[in-house]
Amino acid sequence: MQILSVSSLKGGVGKTSVTMGLASAALNSGVKTLVIDLDPHADATTGLNVSRGAGREAGQLLKEARKANVAEHAVPSGWLDLLDDEQKKTATLDVVVGSALSAAFDRPDIRPRDMKRLKTLLEGLSGYELVLVDCPPSLSGLTRIAWAASHQVLLVAEPSLFSVAGTERTMRAIRMFSNEFAPQLTQAGVVVNRARADSAEHEYRLLEMERLYQDKLMLPVLEENPHWQQIQGAAYPVHQWPGDPVKDMAKSFDELLKQLVPAKKLKK
Repeated sequence: MQILSVSSLKGGVGKTSVTMGLASAALNSGVKTLVIDLDPHADATTGLNVSRGAGREAGQLLKEARKANVAEHAVPSGWLDLLDDEQKKTATLDVVVGSALSAAFDRPDIRPRDMKRLKTLLEGLSGYELVLVDCPPSLSGLTRIAWAASHQVLLVAEPSLFSVAGTERTMRAIRMFSNEFAPQLTQAGVVVNRARADSAEHEYRLLEMERLYQDKLMLPVLEENPHWQQIQGAAYPVHQWPGDPVKDMAKSFDELLKQLVPAKKLKK
């Protein structure tokens, strides 16, 4: 089971959108996936079409880490209802729902023993091939809890000055955290989101990212798409959205997933 934290230390770059796009690609490829919504805003829970109040939420599970059973409280995504009967037989996309209660753990002075709470929860968990953890846009307690349990961190950035600087800070933070608390943790790479081909600033920042991140910069770059907000507002997987304008976006998430998940786990 591969555990991947989706992170950014700068808000507003589309971190949750990337989490949902990867979840859609995983569902489309037959990868049995669990999404853990650690962001107190719980946008991933909403986007994956799960009603809040369904299942025990992430903050409560962290509080009861030694005795709680994640499998008993993971809730199926409403996206499964969009599949045909044959697909439903083998598809798995579950969610550990988020809520503001998680914020109780999102403090900068979190104790080392509390950082292990998610890792403890996931020990012995089976039935999934991929776990995606949607982190809050900060380096406080919840992000550290996620990193301590993860094998890799996927960074999300946009082609802007502040995002580039924030991504560099995050990469340094991952190295320091790995050395001190999580020797298994590595950087999966950097996904660039919301790029515009008609922007000279974006073109400049993309070249800057290529120079700074080198082999850690993942391709393809995710271009800004006017349909994305509508897809999220409808709580729909991008791979099930009708029409041609979003097919390239779906293919981009497929390509990114192939780089993150071993080929033997991809069914399509």
